[in-house]
Amino acid sequence: MRRRQTLTLVILAIVVVIAYFGIKTVNSYIETIKANMEQLTATPLSNIDVSELADGVYAGSHHVFPITAEVNVTIQNRRISSIELVKHIHSRGSQAEAIIDKVIEAQSLDVDAISGATYSSMVILRAIEDALRNATWPD
Repeated sequence: MRRRQTLTLVILAIVVVIAYFGIKTVNSYIETIKANMEQLTATPLSNIDVSELADGVYAGSHHVFPITAEVNVTIQNRRISSIELVKHIHSRGSQAEAIIDKVIEAQSLDVDAISGATYSSMVILRAIEDALRNATWPD
């Protein structure tokens, strides 16, 4: 009987230690994600003049865990004629995809994020920014 009690206490102690370190790891993970998201929104986007870019299709991507976006931006007659969202991994940020229409309409990255999907909006904007940075300057 005493042996059974000792074994139960040892198992209970092991469970408590595992739970403690598990919670600590999860909290660290959450803090890292929060810091990444704060940095995403705090860093300003580049002011790229689309009218100075050569026509073509340019790929761009951006990833801030847990969000990823890949885009193809088509420049035609020195304007953004279309943006194809090739990949968008998000949790609840699918409404952020509406930001593409805002960018095309404004011909600029200087648009407001979609309310309720700020982080996904910013990741998509950063992917578009990456594509525009990959665009060539006309001769």
